[in-house]
Amino acid sequence: MKQLLAFVGALLLIAAAPSLSAHHSFAAEFDANKPVALTGAVTKIEWTNPHIWVYLDVKDDRGAMQPWQCEGGAPNTLTRNGWSKDSIKMSEQVTIDGYLAKDGSKTCNLRTIKLPNGRTVFAGSSAPDAPKP
Repeated sequence: MKQLLAFVGALLLIAAAPSLSAHHSFAAEFDANKPVALTGAVTKIEWTNPHIWVYLDVKDDRGAMQPWQCEGGAPNTLTRNGWSKDSIKMSEQVTIDGYLAKDGSKTCNLRTIKLPNGRTVFAGSSAPDAPKP
């Protein structure tokens, strides 16, 4: 019986390995010392596991449009926080507070999003100082 339980346990670990290795820590990709605030028009939303992505066009200091991509939390976490895939619509203006990517790209980790109706919602960030849902 012990051998059977050990075998089943090993199989479960092997089955879970791809999802565990696919997930990453906040500190591996984002810099908690580089907060960013972005306001722009939503161009695309990917509501998929393991993280949602919100894409938006943001005007830089010179008025040129810059495409940004922002990683949010897991869809399940956001749903439990009152979100749905329809909470944000294409071309809506949103304000994002987050943290810049370490690689220097126009990528951030979402902390909060201020929606067009004025409501600010937690976006599922795994940053150390992120609010807890």
